[in-house]
Amino acid sequence: MPIPKHIPVRYPKDADYANQAYEVPGTKKPGQTGTLTSSAFPLITLDLPDTFHNTVEFFESGLQRIPSPKHPLFGRRPVLSKSPLKRANYYEWIDWETVDLRRRYAGSGIRKLFDDGSAGGRELDVVGLYSGNCPEWQIMDLGLQAYGFVTVSLYDTLGPDTAGTSSILPCSINHVEMTLCALSPQHIPTLLKMASKIPTLKVLVSLDTIPGEEKKILSAWGQSVGIKVLDLEEVEQIGKVNLKAISYPDKNDISTICYTSGTTGVPKGVVMTHGMVANSIHSHTFGMEQDDIPISIGFLPLAHCYGRMCEAVVIARGGSIGYWSGDPVILLEDIQILKPNVFNAVPRVLNRVVQAGMAATKLPGLKGALFRRALQTKTERFHATGELTHPVWDRLVFNKVRAALGGNVGFISSGSAPMSKNAINFIKVAFCVQYLEGYGSTENNGTVTRQWWGDKSAAGTVGAPQPDAEIKLVDVPAMGYTSEDRPYPRGEICVRGDMCFREYYKGTAAIDDEGWQHTGDVAHIDECGRFSIIDRVKNIMKLSQGEYVAVERVEALYSGCPGILQIYVHGDSLQSYLIAIVVPDPVTFAELAGKVWGKQVLPTDTEALQKATKDQDIYNKFMGILNKHGKTTGLQGFEMIKRIYLTNELLTIDNGCLTPTLKIKRKETYNKFKDELDGLYTLPEPSSSKPAKL
Repeated sequence: MPIPKHIPVRYPKDADYANQAYEVPGTKKPGQTGTLTSSAFPLITLDLPDTFHNTVEFFESGLQRIPSPKHPLFGRRPVLSKSPLKRANYYEWIDWETVDLRRRYAGSGIRKLFDDGSAGGRELDVVGLYSGNCPEWQIMDLGLQAYGFVTVSLYDTLGPDTAGTSSILPCSINHVEMTLCALSPQHIPTLLKMASKIPTLKVLVSLDTIPGEEKKILSAWGQSVGIKVLDLEEVEQIGKVNLKAISYPDKNDISTICYTSGTTGVPKGVVMTHGMVANSIHSHTFGMEQDDIPISIGFLPLAHCYGRMCEAVVIARGGSIGYWSGDPVILLEDIQILKPNVFNAVPRVLNRVVQAGMAATKLPGLKGALFRRALQTKTERFHATGELTHPVWDRLVFNKVRAALGGNVGFISSGSAPMSKNAINFIKVAFCVQYLEGYGSTENNGTVTRQWWGDKSAAGTVGAPQPDAEIKLVDVPAMGYTSEDRPYPRGEICVRGDMCFREYYKGTAAIDDEGWQHTGDVAHIDECGRFSIIDRVKNIMKLSQGEYVAVERVEALYSGCPGILQIYVHGDSLQSYLIAIVVPDPVTFAELAGKVWGKQVLPTDTEALQKATKDQDIYNKFMGILNKHGKTTGLQGFEMIKRIYLTNELLTIDNGCLTPTLKIKRKETYNKFKDELDGLYTLPEPSSSKPAKL
């Protein structure tokens, strides 16, 4: 099948930013809005000839667009020394031509192992991927997609010692009856130890070459439990000798089974067909005004559909992906060496960048005054004209800010959680970039809405329908949301399109009779046709006075507060107010403690920071910061946090408080801090006229 000739696709010249969604005539029904689609582009379906139909085609799309076969595709910083660990200040690259050959060798090699009975023999030809982001992950996945395999990506953060998730790893493997897994060498002992719990697994393929003596030990161990241990180099050699022709799957064939992050229980496997993934990839190339060949930093987890989608779009455009070193401490160093022009991120990372940048507004003397003046001038110019650059202030001030992300970033995308308007506008102005926030889920491959390129008033929304999505809002009477609400219709987001899934693996169908996926997210749609997420049908609680609160939304808004590193908001239906567990940002918290105590406090002084969490004066100051932020973000009085428990103990995957995609596991987090939270509710009713008490 022919692949799309023109990507990325620009907006039409007559695109109307005041009317970004089009209501299909005759689709309005009682209790819901009409069906809304993109007003800029016709609906993209798999029936169109000029589109992607499977995941093999997007790689071949990139091959057709690269300037030469030697154009770099995947890169990483080489390790110069392991003890102490030292990485080079440059990237080494694998070019497109080499990746093309290696994906064929890897895919053919795995197919040979299935054909000779070393693996396979189950309902699906499933291959697991259990590794952090690296070139080999993508090479293996590209090969598997090209030879008819179903991939299942396992979160690299899962392991037998991970609190609260010890059963997820074997459950996922057993659920799909996985017989072969490609993985990082450090994970090989993990799976060999649990061999008796994962009886279908027969072959492990290390994505890195294993040193000779270590290979002998692991092979012997594997043999003793009935599991063959190979490495990618061996598999590619097998494939080279037994090279097969690439297959082009049907749009209805299963491409991957992606497990949701599981904030409320064991994850479910979302069945993603080739057509579903391909349709999403194509959709994400629309409304892109960037002509440069993309260069991106690969740090979003490839086990999650958002990270995978972001990289697929770069590949489809013939771009380059440099992988991070895997250490959050040196992520910015990786970026500054790579100098990407595309930065696909999440609010957790972007909020830290914003907080670091905003620190310049507090500088004393001329430097601080200059930065504040520059920021004010550019912000006013942006709101008036949409211009992101300034001939004077960029040269004098903001080029230094841009250097934090390498100096070349022109486009930032964000998903998974909202960011505050102020933070978004700061990113646009200070980094001179287009910032596009979107909305989606694993069940629709992260493809539902996205802000339009150049929309100067989009902050606070998640944008308009993507070109492959049909959307409607359905009334939620129990929560008081209706499609007749004014000024904006409100209701549960329902989505339909070829990018939507149909079922969970070995589960029931998950769409209604008309093909609509009910997301559980509540939104309103504004006068420009842009959606804003305002609530959640599930995971809401009612306070004692009868007010409903979406605690996840409250968390998201407070997360943008300077000084907060992590926050867990808690409510009780027998109480009239919200409380929270707050992990303060050590830099900001040390500065606050220093001001209260009248002496310098270092962010690395853990003893002092621990003492600060128990200091009533510091607590009162911190609550003042929270209250001011809550009012700024528009939270209503009953949504404001009235008491907090300050702790320097991070919520992590290891202590069971976070999912592998770093979302809060509510039940586990409450159980961990049950005594502290219950203790806050035993204190006298908080009063706005008196300082909050510890």
